[in-house]
Amino acid sequence: MEAPLVKTPVKRTSRDIRTANRYEVLRQIIAESPTSRKELAAATGLSIATVATLVGELLDLGLITEVGFEDSAGGRPRGLVAVNASGGALIGVDIAETYVRVELFDLALNVLARAEEDVRPGESLPEQVVGHVAAAVGSVVTQAGIEGARVLGVGVSVPGQVDRETGISEYAPNWDWHDVPLLDLLSECIAYPLYLDNPLRASAVAELWFGAARGSQNAVVVNLGTGVGAGLVLGGALHRGVSNSAGEWGHNTIVLDGRLCRCGNHGCVETYVGAPGIMLNLRELSPDSELLHPGDQTATIAALARGMRTGDPVAVKVVRHTARYLGASIAHLVNLFNPEVVVLASWVATALGEPLAAEVREAVARHALPRPMAATEIVLSPIPTDPVCLGAATFALEGALQSVGQKPATTRRTTPVRAKTHLR
Repeated sequence: MEAPLVKTPVKRTSRDIRTANRYEVLRQIIAESPTSRKELAAATGLSIATVATLVGELLDLGLITEVGFEDSAGGRPRGLVAVNASGGALIGVDIAETYVRVELFDLALNVLARAEEDVRPGESLPEQVVGHVAAAVGSVVTQAGIEGARVLGVGVSVPGQVDRETGISEYAPNWDWHDVPLLDLLSECIAYPLYLDNPLRASAVAELWFGAARGSQNAVVVNLGTGVGAGLVLGGALHRGVSNSAGEWGHNTIVLDGRLCRCGNHGCVETYVGAPGIMLNLRELSPDSELLHPGDQTATIAALARGMRTGDPVAVKVVRHTARYLGASIAHLVNLFNPEVVVLASWVATALGEPLAAEVREAVARHALPRPMAATEIVLSPIPTDPVCLGAATFALEGALQSVGQKPATTRRTTPVRAKTHLR
């Protein structure tokens, strides 16, 4: 049997470091506009000279603008800079098992337009999913009424394991995708630079920039949807792992010889707390319940949420039962990573809301070690928009900054391809 291929981490070049610094400075400006160069140096840990150079580059690119001065105690007034919201647009794509959601943002990461396409059962072929993405991207561009040249990039989040360098969806168990060249397929019908990653990383970045993990050095963002996983923030930065596969916590074993998971193993976390797993919990606890909508995850979770609000005993029992598994699994993350905050995110967490979060807190407290548990807060995501779309948009922003100074044909992913759809 051949040993699995392990990718050797690529050593960061001076260009990579400069891009990362440029990205960090712009991130800080977006979060704290208006701000001074001195404040940026303090926030990023970079020298004032380096910050001044990077700010100059961002001004030249039109991504930020000078907005006046502030008084300095006994010294010269400090120049202030702010993000130039109208200097470009970013698109974030959240591909999920039951929907494709797309949001278009200005450079301050305010939502300008939204579109959503239902992914019906049986529509899991890559070409079908790509068709939904292309239609939704075209819709947001039309709604926003912007020129195509202003779109700096499209960040695409797809469930499962992805190779962000090649644009390949390596493994998506819920669709049985293996080595799907997703960005190649998308580039045939979307005429903007494309950047691929998965929802674990997207949600973690969104929470780090604008959500419950902002200001945290160590955080875990638990995605609860059809599938589940954990985005990791370690040392104040997104943790990807050696092959961009960190966070596949949903495929840890929680029950030995338990339910069969789509990944082929038994007893995975996902089979008990993902939407299909919650439906199975309901079916086992109350087979004839009217809360169960066979074949419809969204309707079943919505019915459970309504039942929790009205005190329906079956809904309360199912959510509490689910929270037992979820709490025990999150306790593993608390013990292992000792985070400041655990964020419950994605559509199942949003639908079940605080009643689920309260049950999870109690369950985690029963299983986690007291010392790390005492330092951890467990909260729902406060982001009002789709955090996956928001995080995906930041990947497009990062890609745009990476491409600064490169020739247009350097990589496939940063070279727009002439659209074959109604995109304008």
